Amino acid sequence: MPGKQKLKIAIQGISTSFHEVAAHAYFSKRIETVECLSFYALCQSLKKGEADFAVMAIENSIAGSILPNYFLLQEFRFSIVGELYVPIHMHLLALPGTKLKDVKLVESHPMAIRQCAEFLQALEPVEIRESDDTALSAKLVKEKGDKSRAAIANEYAAKKFGLKILERRIETHKKNFTRFLILSRKRNDATESNKASLYFEVSHDVGCLADVLGTFKTHHINLTKIQSIPIIGKPHEYSFHIDVEWKNKKMYQQALQAVIRQVHNLNVLGEYKKGKIEFK
Repeated sequence: MPGKQKLKIAIQGISTSFHEVAAHAYFSKRIETVECLSFYALCQSLKKGEADFAVMAIENSIAGSILPNYFLLQEFRFSIVGELYVPIHMHLLALPGTKLKDVKLVESHPMAIRQCAEFLQALEPVEIRESDDTALSAKLVKEKGDKSRAAIANEYAAKKFGLKILERRIETHKKNFTRFLILSRKRNDATESNKASLYFEVSHDVGCLADVLGTFKTHHINLTKIQSIPIIGKPHEYSFHIDVEWKNKKMYQQALQAVIRQVHNLNVLGEYKKGKIEFK
């Protein structure tokens, strides 16, 4: 709204990173991004009030779950107030005038490297180097001025840093997307929620987890994801993160009331509106 202060959104990475793309897609363009080079720094920024919200990647359709971020969700106990799915197109960027045969080193974020594994394997013996951010990798190519270096990043980074796109769409599968969570220090009270993220622990008795999942089934609650996370300091014990969706919120609430008697340490990380997957 005119005259109102811009929302501050913590992102992992720098300007033109996929996190910034996600932030603009979710909040529109009237925002100010707070750049954080690690997910821990992102959480600290939100915790300290340096940002109003944070955008955190949680999984990719090729590279899978970002497991350390589940630990951060447990540690910081932020509320998940939304999600979005962003189509991810990866490009190989280099200095103008560079040819593919000149490239001896490719740098990018570990998740980006995993998404482009098939392409990179065909480039051998090129050195693959991990970095904190896709956009930062592109920036370093520009700053180093070395035609033997290349970065995996998006087209926004190519434009900002004046780089050439050597190869387009190098992700292994073209229907590639990343799911981002919108985090807040405050709980979401939106009435239109139809999805939730939870985590809990169960006893070691046979069938305990199956009983919990059966309870959701009985109440017609759809499970869209289940992820086990080791409990630090307790060998062979795990907490389970699940995402559930519903058409009838009363049934979801009844399911929670039943599940709370079947599990230990049930935590509702957030109730929010389900995001849409739209490939481009």
